[in-house]
Amino acid sequence: QVQLVESGGGLVQAGGSLRLSCAASGNIASINVMGWHRQAPGKQRELVAIIIRGGITNYADSVKGRFTISRDGAKNTVYLQMNSLKPEDTAVYCCHTDTTWGQGTQVTDSS
Repeated sequence: QVQLVESGGGLVQAGGSLRLSCAASGNIASINVMGWHRQAPGKQRELVAIIIRGGITNYADSVKGRFTISRDGAKNTVYLQMNSLKPEDTAVYCCHTDTTWGQGTQVTDSS
């Protein structure tokens, strides 16, 4: 089994930046994909970004050029660097692997 612990959410003004972290533990060797989804109030959950073993990344069109996903293998941690945040980025962001979902961390526009 894999366990995930997310951190880094909070209040941020439009145009600001935040970095989310997701630390994985447990059966690390089983992880092929790590990523982030988000769910805004009243909206469906949507993919934000994923990173596949080997470093291939994929992003939602709405965040391309603003968000960057990266993985530190030594720390078993995946990061989501979010720049130029917009009010519509307000959501609960959940880290996930092939088989496991985190609890989520809230990102809120404070403008």
